[in-house]
Amino acid sequence: MEGHAAVLRHRTAPFALEPVQFAEPGPGQVLVEIAGTGFCHTDVLPRQDGFPASLPLIAGHEGAGVVTAVGPGVDDISLGAHVVLSFDSCGRCQNCISGHPAYCETFFARNLTGRTLLAPSLVTDAEGVPLASRWFGQSSFATHAIAEARNAVVVDKDLPLHLLGPLGCGIQTGAGSILIALGVEAGSSVAVFGAGGVGLAAIMAAHVAGAAAIVAVDLHESRLALARELGATHAVRGDSAELAKQIRKLSRGGVQYALDTTGVPAVIADAVDALRPTGTLGLVGAGSRELVFGPSALAGGKNLMGILEGDAVPQLLVPQLIELWRQDKFPFDKLIRTYPLSAINEAERHAANGTTIKPVLIPQGE
Repeated sequence: MEGHAAVLRHRTAPFALEPVQFAEPGPGQVLVEIAGTGFCHTDVLPRQDGFPASLPLIAGHEGAGVVTAVGPGVDDISLGAHVVLSFDSCGRCQNCISGHPAYCETFFARNLTGRTLLAPSLVTDAEGVPLASRWFGQSSFATHAIAEARNAVVVDKDLPLHLLGPLGCGIQTGAGSILIALGVEAGSSVAVFGAGGVGLAAIMAAHVAGAAAIVAVDLHESRLALARELGATHAVRGDSAELAKQIRKLSRGGVQYALDTTGVPAVIADAVDALRPTGTLGLVGAGSRELVFGPSALAGGKNLMGILEGDAVPQLLVPQLIELWRQDKFPFDKLIRTYPLSAINEAERHAANGTTIKPVLIPQGE
């Protein structure tokens, strides 16, 4: 089947909208016509020298759309179903079967290379050359995506499908980190470092969880203002003097939980310093530099926790977040600005400079 995709051919090149050919879905797979797909910082990781993703690549990993074909063995998703696509997992390893698919033994190979582990490429370009088309098991910067049925979450048809894609990764990561991985309790204290899409989702989740003190940290005044609107009780500029001391004062001795979405070592050091004894810092930012802590940084029972995808089971968390949205308790749509798929390079720039918190690309008409 013919369609279009935004293809990254070289690490420093812009995405290029190209005609492509999609294969039929194989066993256990579904073909999805994409209604909207989020643009995330993770989608630019293939631009880094030495990153293991194969080029040319179709990125995109926050897709939502309509199932237009199903492969052999798919009996729980029907034609015409509306789905949110999430990350890929094997479904068979110890972590998968114990309810932690984000820590699948083959997570990185399945999600961050763009290659399938078993089958040939499912998408080819106009010359018949295979494209890496398994980014997070979906490669949804395209009019269509082929994904494992296991990684698709069926949603109600009365929902704004084109806006739901970020629930499959970025929004899921922020909310899941608070509600599942860290297990924030009512009345506790939380600091979130970085008020982008993941951070603001975490702030909304902390508000839902009933945290008594929610401190948002960012460099953009507009994002701090939005963080307050979404549930933060305090907003602090990330370049403030004695940042950790300020947070400890606001939270009466330090926060019990913190979440870093920046991956910046200096910010992470401040986050550790802002914890109260026995506090836990979750790390979700994709950092590229080493972390170095002083010998007493983790004294007092402080903990560090690496988190992928919020430690969520998408089929459980995504419907819960949608229900909270229906009740006006989780307004994730306030983070979103839509762009046509052909404007993907503009969306990338706006995401990088902070103009847009969560770009969502709309492939219709491409």
